[in-house]
Amino acid sequence: MPENSTTTTTASSTPPASSTPKPAGTTSKPAPAAKPKPASPSTPASPSTSTSTPAPAKPAPATTPASKGTAKPAAKPAEKKPAAKVEAKPAEKKSAPAPRKWEKKAPAPAGPLPKVVDASGLVLGRAASLIAKRLLQGEHIAVVNTERAVVLGGYASLLEEYRLAVARGSVRKGPHYPRRPDRMFRRTVRGMLPFRHTKGHEAWARLITYVGIPPELEKLPRETLEGARPRPSLRAPMTLGEISRHVGGVGPW
Repeated sequence: MPENSTTTTTASSTPPASSTPKPAGTTSKPAPAAKPKPASPSTPASPSTSTSTPAPAKPAPATTPASKGTAKPAAKPAEKKPAAKVEAKPAEKKSAPAPRKWEKKAPAPAGPLPKVVDASGLVLGRAASLIAKRLLQGEHIAVVNTERAVVLGGYASLLEEYRLAVARGSVRKGPHYPRRPDRMFRRTVRGMLPFRHTKGHEAWARLITYVGIPPELEKLPRETLEGARPRPSLRAPMTLGEISRHVGGVGPW
């Protein structure tokens, strides 16, 4: 019995032989060798299977051994510099816009304060003759509200007379008759002075005329010329400002 059990166990462990016999003269082919798997980039390949040369190792930085018994000096704290004082700049004042041609005002009179004469409602010729006499006596006179001075006569004849005066001469050589009321008043006074002589020229230089009332003369007392008042009339006379607009003067009068 023991011999039979051993024989049965050996037969069961060995695989059964193939039932088909191999022909004579044939040799069994060897099994193909397994290809080596490429090494992953993260895991380095073993030196037996890897064919690439290893990268040279970087040399470690040279370190000098610290001397025994000597301690490194402590770094000094950075000194804080005092903050620079910033001075506050004064606010810049905005400059006023440039005045227009008719808004330009004559410069303030130099020297003694002039006597201010208000030309509102005064006849142009009569007021000019009285002012010319006072200028020859050495007075400094400033005439304000020249656009309100009146000119007696018919409307058509006055306008024709002033238009001819403006159109006279040439643009290059003149004479150039003014078109602003203040300059027309000053030109009328000049016709009643010996302008070609030194005395008359100096007297004319002491006269200043304005359209309206400038701020530097508002606080000064103003006077009028009673001898230059017009007679009462049913028809209102033409003012110097109206004549200026008709002959081409540009301004708010």
